Order: sequence, then C-alpha cells, then structure tokens
Amino acid sequence: MVELKLVIGDSKTKRAFKAELKSPDADQLLGKKIGETFRGELINLPGFEFTITGGSDKAGFPMNSDLEGQGKRRLILKKGDVGFNEPKKFKGVRVRKLVRGNTIAPDTVQINCKITKHGDIDLMKHFNIIEKPKEEKKAEVAAAPAAQ
Repeated sequence: MVELKLVIGDSKTKRAFKAELKSPDADQLLGKKIGETFRGELINLPGFEFTITGGSDKAGFPMNSDLEGQGKRRLILKKGDVGFNEPKKFKGVRVRKLVRGNTIAPDTVQINCKITKHGDIDLMKHFNIIEKPKEEKKAEVAAAPAAQ
C-alpha cells in the first residue's frame, strides 16, 4: 500500500497546498520521473495539470533530477545542487552526499509539484484555507508581545 504526500506549488497565489494520495490513486504516479506531468483528477481537481519538480523518500533523502532510476547513490555535489547546502565557512567545497534517483518509487513519501494548467476550482476553498484580513493579522502581532 503506497501513501504519498503531495506539495503543490501555485505561482499565481504564491502559496503551497498539501494533499494526500493513497492506493490505488498513488499507484498511478509510480514510475513517473521529475519533469513529467499528471492530471488533477487524481486529487479531485479536474481541469488542473501538474508537473513533478522533486520529492523525498521515507528517510528524507531528496530526489535528484540528474540521477536516473529509483535507487540511491552517493554523488559529489556542489553549491546549487539539490540536496546540498554549502557551509558559509568553506566556499567552493564539494561533498559526496546520498541522493535518490529521479523516478518515483514505492519508498517515496513526498512529491513536490507545480501547477502548469489551472482549472475552474478555487484552490483556497478546495483545501479549506481561510485567509484573515490584514487588520486582524496586525492586531494579533501587536497583542502578542503585550501578552508576555
């Protein structure tokens, strides 16, 4: 039984939304690679189209688009590569890190994707997100230090 967490990036609203997929819907994404697209009907968003941008496995190892397949490999990574944060102390350093291949496998837990084609459904209502007016946000921020 495969369970996947989808993190959906929306460039229009500059927000990310979370969705969960379980078998048999999640089984349709197995074998897809980074850069491939899938339809929104899988997560009850008809008319939407998504592109896979990355993901991670159950241990937290990130998917790397340059590594073919489903397995894990230790690659030499440098600044700007997925899965490597360059330490400020040492500039230009290259480190051997463990990363996962670019294909979705049964041990993949999280998939990052972005919306490439929007549908008619309002995503804020679909994911039950209620946005507070700016006045309420300012009042909460001002009241927080006074409460301490």
